[in-house]
Amino acid sequence: MEWLEASTENCPVQRTLDVVGEKWTLLILRDAVNGVRRFDDFHRHIGLSEAVLSDRLRKLISAGILKTVPYREPGSRARNEYRLTRKGWDLWPVLMALTQWGETYALDPGESPPLDVRHTGCDAPVRVVVQCSADHAALAPGEVTARLGPGARLRS
Repeated sequence: MEWLEASTENCPVQRTLDVVGEKWTLLILRDAVNGVRRFDDFHRHIGLSEAVLSDRLRKLISAGILKTVPYREPGSRARNEYRLTRKGWDLWPVLMALTQWGETYALDPGESPPLDVRHTGCDAPVRVVVQCSADHAALAPGEVTARLGPGARLRS
């Protein structure tokens, strides 16, 4: 069986995009990674409607990517903050990879990104790399082999 004969019904990329593949969802995750926790702050910073924001937050909570933590400002009603779960933090490398690609290909010449992410230990810029589980150095696409896995099924 070849790739084009394989069903993509159980494709991890497709399943991930079903959860986080909307533009607004990724921007909410970007902000959550950078410390935004409150509805009004997401709304103000990202600039999407309250209805869309509520829907996306609800979906991220349902998927186990965000959790709510109650808080109360003095004199106000109780509200929820939105915090990343372990599952949510596991999307950080994906966001970093999108950032890295965007810095290389999406910014105008001479334009700088709003964040400069650096390693706390040595102050070097952070880069996303693909490496094998034996901890070999960064791999290029020509250095990997993709085979159909045990979950591959014929297209119907």
